[in-house]
Amino acid sequence: MSGHSGPLALVGGAEWSAGCSFDQELLEASGGTEVLVLPTAAAYERPERLVVAAAEWFSTMGAQVEGLMVLTRADAEDRGAAEVVRRARFVYLSGGSALHLRSVLKGSAVFAALREAWEGGAVVAGAGGGAMALTDPMVDPRGGALTVGLGLIEGLAVFTHLGDVAEDAHGVKLHRSVTLAPAGLPVVGLPERSAVIREPSGRWRSAGAKEPQVFVDGHAAPGGLAVLSPPAESPS
Repeated sequence: MSGHSGPLALVGGAEWSAGCSFDQELLEASGGTEVLVLPTAAAYERPERLVVAAAEWFSTMGAQVEGLMVLTRADAEDRGAAEVVRRARFVYLSGGSALHLRSVLKGSAVFAALREAWEGGAVVAGAGGGAMALTDPMVDPRGGALTVGLGLIEGLAVFTHLGDVAEDAHGVKLHRSVTLAPAGLPVVGLPERSAVIREPSGRWRSAGAKEPQVFVDGHAAPGGLAVLSPPAESPS
């Protein structure tokens, strides 16, 4: 991983709505006024509507949104699409199916371009299924166990839509994610309209409507997000 990687935001869901104050910060960090939205995870859920929603949201910040319809594996191998991603300074992956997103992007030209853009300083954000798939391992949305993710960021997993009874009525999926995680692996529970943001320094912080929860070895981590950040260097 390059030391020049840009900010990375993992959002709990309900993206581009009231409470997502961090989007303004991410836009400013990108140094531009353009946001590239990949609605890949929502390929079967009228993805064009998500692009419109993003455009309306970011227009209030003086920004323009371009939707890149990478919906299939063939789309993800398109050189033109990969070049658009490579040049972008702010790439936002929408919510939807983490499993579909992974199947489309894993090992693809577009994902290689996304990694290259991020390691070159671009801002990358993923919401809901888009956030889940960016990690490795990845929480399996079907039942909460862990599986292989895209691995843009490694060494943690995220559980999105934390507290949403429609997603996890009795907390069974969260419990399974936490208890089945490998020893020492942090599992971050993200409520909607909330985010954890990795700064270029490697430090993690929370933003948005609610605080995330961090679990390690089956229990809430006493240090919270501190367990994700590298230890501070001792003064020489």
